[in-house]
This record gives sequence, C-alpha cells and structure tokens, in this order.
Amino acid sequence: MDSTIRTREFVFRGPRHEADQAPSAALLLADSPMVSEVSVAGPNRVLVSYDLREVSFAEIESALEELGFHLDNSLLTRLRRAYYAYCEDTSRANMQVSSNCFGHCARRIFVRHYQKSEHGCRDPRPSHWRSYW
Repeated sequence: MDSTIRTREFVFRGPRHEADQAPSAALLLADSPMVSEVSVAGPNRVLVSYDLREVSFAEIESALEELGFHLDNSLLTRLRRAYYAYCEDTSRANMQVSSNCFGHCARRIFVRHYQKSEHGCRDPRPSHWRSYW
C-alpha cells in the first residue's frame, strides 16, 4: 500500500430536510479525478480515499463546505480534523508538495462536475459570432 494514500471519514450534520448529504457528496466526490475511492458508510458518513500528493483532507473539506454541505462540528470531529490537517500538512511539506487551493477548492476538485453541468459560464453562440477581429 502506498504511504501517500489516505482514507478519511467525512461526517455531515445539518437540518433534517438535508438528510441526503452523504449520498450527494459521495456522488460528487466519485466524479472527481482527485479522489480514488468513495463509499457511503452511513446516513451521514462518507469514506474517501485520496492521494496526498494531489489533494488534502482540508482541501476536500473546504470544497464540500463551499458547495453548501454541512459538516459536523462536534468537539471530537473538530479535533480529528485538526489532527488530520496537521499530519497531512507536515507530510506534504516533507514531500515538498504545495497546496493548489487558493479560494477555489471546489472548482479544482470538482472540475468534471462543473464541465458537465449547465451554468452561466457557457455562451451558446457559435465561436465565429464571439470573435470580433
């Protein structure tokens, strides 16, 4: 087993009407090229395997929060997140890998999802209509 592969658990907690956060997050993460394996471990838990050279726990967490998922903020979970962040930051520094996440984690991690989905960044006009010179 590669020492750079990490398997971490993301725990969700939010309003009762958002009980499907774990399956929704798993579908998004499974479509990401940065994540190697995703499984739903319960109604509010997702197990994610990823390569530490590509992405960190904090970057995935930030991307999920940026997309509107509600992560658990209990004391034990916050301590676990802080421990993961410290260990992974230290490991990435030792491997001389820098963070590529500068305020656009969700876009970087979920680029395939963004490319497939309809959003306001697409211009339906042909390219020759958009070229003025």
